[in-house]
Amino acid sequence: MQLRPEIQIQSMIKAMMEVVLPAVDPSNELAVQQAQLVVGHLSIFAQRLPLQYRYDRDALDRLIALAADLKAAGAGGDSSLEQAAGIGAKVLERAKADPAELVQAARALTAAMDTSIRKVFAEGDEATQSRVEKVTLAMGREQLLRDRAWLIMQGWEPDPASVPAIDTLLAPTPAQG
Repeated sequence: MQLRPEIQIQSMIKAMMEVVLPAVDPSNELAVQQAQLVVGHLSIFAQRLPLQYRYDRDALDRLIALAADLKAAGAGGDSSLEQAAGIGAKVLERAKADPAELVQAARALTAAMDTSIRKVFAEGDEATQSRVEKVTLAMGREQLLRDRAWLIMQGWEPDPASVPAIDTLLAPTPAQG
C-alpha cells in the first residue's frame, strides 16, 4: 500500500509497461492503443502532479487580477465580483506554502521525533519511557486508521464499513471552521 500518488502512478506505469501491454494481443489494435493511452495519461499525471497546486494557485491569482481589471474597466457594479475576489485573495494568502514544503516539514519533524524517542529509550527513566511509548502508540493508531481510510478504495479492508470516511478523520480547513 502506498499513500503518495507519485509512487502509485509510477507503479501503475511500470505494471502497464511490463505486464499489461506485453499481454495485450497485438492484433487488437484498439486494445493496444487504449493501453498506450493509459500509459500516456499516467505519464502526464506523474510529470504534472508536482505542479498542480502551483498551477491552481497561479490560476486563482490571475483570476483575482482579472477581477480587479474588470472592476477598473467598469464591470464591477455587482458586489458579487468584489466579494468573490476578496474571498479568493484570502484563500490565496493562506495557500502560500507549497505542498512539497509541507511534506518536507513533516519529514523533518518525523526525523527529529525519531531521534528524541531513541534518546529517551537509550537514556531515559522507565516512567518517561512509558509516557513516550503511550503517546507514540496512540498517534500510531490514529495514523494507521487515517492511512487505511485513505486507501479504502484499494479493497484491502476485510470490513470496509468499520473504517470511517477519510474526510471525518482530517482536521478541518480554516474555511470549514
